[in-house]
Amino acid sequence: MTRNSNDIWSRAEVESPCNKVCQIHPETRLCLGCARSIDEIGAWGSMTPKMRSDIMADLPNRTVAPTTRRGGRAARLKRSFD
Repeated sequence: MTRNSNDIWSRAEVESPCNKVCQIHPETRLCLGCARSIDEIGAWGSMTPKMRSDIMADLPNRTVAPTTRRGGRAARLKRSFD
């Protein structure tokens, strides 16, 4: 039997949605690359396949970054005083 070297690392589990664009949006707290929260990213390795599948199913419904303008300097100053 001939084995491909990649066979050693393949697993029968839900793959991570990570696409190596790892940056957390400061307001939504979601990764701009994969749309997972920082908690989901950190716990991914210990999650059950069901938990991973549930997250994967929800990812298309997530808005990673707000689609409206934040308001520039005036809005930023207002947020810093709230």
